Amino acid sequence: MHIILASVELWVAWTIVTIVVLIGMVWIRKDQKRQIRRALHSTESSLKKHSRREAEVLTRSARMLTREETKRLRDDLENTIGAESEEIRQREKRLEERESLLDRQLQTVLENELRLKEERADFDSFKNDLKKRDSATKKLAEKYKAELSAVSKLSEDNAKEKFFELIRDEYQIEASQIGKRIVNKAKDKAEEDARRLIGIAIQRYAGEHTYESTTATVSLNGDEDIKGRIIGREGRNVRAFEAATGVTVLIDDTPNSVVLSGFDPVKREIARETMNRLVKDGRIHPTRIEEVAKKVTEENSYNMANLGEEAACKAGVISLNKEILGMLGKLRYRSSYSQNVLAHSVEVAHLMGLLAGEMGLDIAKAKRIGLLHDIGKAMSQDVEGPHAIVGGDFIKRNGEPEDVVNGVASHHGEVQYDYIWGILVSAADAISASRPGARSETMSTYLKRLSHLEKIGKSFEAVEKCYAVQAGREVRVLVNPSKVTDEESYDLARKIARKIEDELQYPGHIRVTMVRENRFVEYAK
Repeated sequence: MHIILASVELWVAWTIVTIVVLIGMVWIRKDQKRQIRRALHSTESSLKKHSRREAEVLTRSARMLTREETKRLRDDLENTIGAESEEIRQREKRLEERESLLDRQLQTVLENELRLKEERADFDSFKNDLKKRDSATKKLAEKYKAELSAVSKLSEDNAKEKFFELIRDEYQIEASQIGKRIVNKAKDKAEEDARRLIGIAIQRYAGEHTYESTTATVSLNGDEDIKGRIIGREGRNVRAFEAATGVTVLIDDTPNSVVLSGFDPVKREIARETMNRLVKDGRIHPTRIEEVAKKVTEENSYNMANLGEEAACKAGVISLNKEILGMLGKLRYRSSYSQNVLAHSVEVAHLMGLLAGEMGLDIAKAKRIGLLHDIGKAMSQDVEGPHAIVGGDFIKRNGEPEDVVNGVASHHGEVQYDYIWGILVSAADAISASRPGARSETMSTYLKRLSHLEKIGKSFEAVEKCYAVQAGREVRVLVNPSKVTDEESYDLARKIARKIEDELQYPGHIRVTMVRENRFVEYAK
């Protein structure tokens, strides 16, 4: 019995131990699985965090690259649109200028047509008068022919020859006198129109200019590589420069130079100074170009006021308005027949002072009017009308007295002379513009014109000698007195003048002086 109980107890104990071991093994496996799950969860979390950080870094990089590329594309698009808009504006401005020029030319053509109609009417009247005289001459010829045939018993041909020898000299003199009267009448009538038309032709800014007066050359100081920087990537720098200055940049194969082209001399000067500074500095990009152009523009406005003040000091004119001084300084960049307008204005001021002193007038006021007489040329591109009237309106708005305003506005005859100043300005202006050396001319052109003048004079049969004098402003013609009479000399001088007008180009007038003389020589033996 005891043995059975012991066996049972042993079996129970072994069973309990086995159960405990199995329970321990199960618990250990569950714990291992929990640890494995914990490790997997931790690894998954770290991988998610790492992936999230990498995704954020990639997202930020993509955003930055996208932002930079978007900004670059926007800048390129804005520059392209700005350049194209500026080009369109420039084209519209050129079209408006050409349209205005065509309108003025049409007006001139209409005025010339009206004048031609008047001259044609005069010519028809003269023609009718000649017909009447011709009819009277024929009747008189018939009468003389009958009388001569009856008295001298000559044949018709012989009588006709005798008759024409009798009346030829008389009617030739009369015809010359009639022609002289007609020419003088036409000159008197055309004087005012010619003055006005010539004034309009030279005072306004022309739609077309010569290459020399519309370009400026910038030296690159031997650095050819800088041309590439001036052009920029895909021409971006050139477009930025042209948009900032309003001047066209011409870059070709010419070594060490860049050409700037533009009709406005002030803008061209600003562009030239801007390019010089950019080349000297070496930093050339759109932002830098805009900064330098803006700075040079501000300095140029200040410099023009200084130029106006300096000119006023040279002319002895005081207390001028700042607006007037600034506008006066712009004349430094204007020229007429290569004569600088600002220097011409100072010269006219001195001449006005001399004339006023001789006539006992106010010298200070005369100089003031002479200095300001061409101020309208500084704004004639922007304001419609003759420069004299435009200048008069401008100085009137800036407080100048009525007599000064009228002197400036009337110096070309477009406004009535209310005071004597307009007449004096016209005289001083003509003296300054027409004196020898006032307007530049190359020596070869000058000598060629003198030679051509003498050649034209000698091309007529009755001319013995011809001399160009007074710096080419007068031609003295010596004729053979046996080949031409005094009345015929007038006709010959007129023919020479017409031929000079047809074949030569020259400023001002050329005087044709005809010299005819008889010399009687006798010897005492």
